[in-house]
Amino acid sequence: MRAISRRGLGLLPFVLSALILVHGSALAQTPRKTDFADWAALVIAGDWHAHSGAPSEVFDNARRDISKSLVKAGFQSANVSEFSVRPDRYAAARVFSTDLKSVSDTLGQAHYRSSEGCLIYLTSHGNPAGIVFGTRMLTPAMLAGLLDRTCGQKPTIAIVSACFSGVFVEPLIKPNRMIVTAARGDRASFGCGETDFYTYFDNCFLSQIGEAQDFVRLASQIQSCIAVREQITGVSPASEPQVYIGPQLRPVLALLQLERRSP
Repeated sequence: MRAISRRGLGLLPFVLSALILVHGSALAQTPRKTDFADWAALVIAGDWHAHSGAPSEVFDNARRDISKSLVKAGFQSANVSEFSVRPDRYAAARVFSTDLKSVSDTLGQAHYRSSEGCLIYLTSHGNPAGIVFGTRMLTPAMLAGLLDRTCGQKPTIAIVSACFSGVFVEPLIKPNRMIVTAARGDRASFGCGETDFYTYFDNCFLSQIGEAQDFVRLASQIQSCIAVREQITGVSPASEPQVYIGPQLRPVLALLQLERRSP
């Protein structure tokens, strides 16, 4: 075996230090896997009109920015799909058409089928029968069937931002699901006028997701945000957003942390 010279021995600590620095730098550059990295997320704008019937970007504004907020919160951008009634208008953003086949096909893709969980966020106009979904109404039974066929027994979060969206709670209830709606089943929600940038609910979601530790706290913070905003603006009756968390999902959600805004 070739002997190491005294000069070589003298350089050894410096070589080891350099290797440790290089190794440490490589580890620092390796992205940390977030708790929602392997979840599928769909964000769907169901209409492009204000409550007056005039054109409005209110739902597409939310669709775009909620998708971005989910990525910041720990979802992988490749696993977040956006849907609009006018997808050609947003071609550069790779937006799909708001229809049941497109949504179902997306959730049926291989990387979505192998996902650890599902999140679906719908923002649109609503009535006691369901919500506007492109050229048709999406009823609670239709959404329940879609989630049964695609997300199945996976942890699932369904958020419905629309007037009267509380009608979705009972039909969607399952132990593995969390359901959040913008209003009670007999109440309107607010903020879909021609000059509104977001609805009240979508605005509260966006303002709170960067502050919340997890989806359980996020839902509670949204409810508080809505109550304050409605009181300030004087609208009534209060929309009273609804929250249901299945017993199977509740302990899981407590372990899944949202990435939060830096102080």
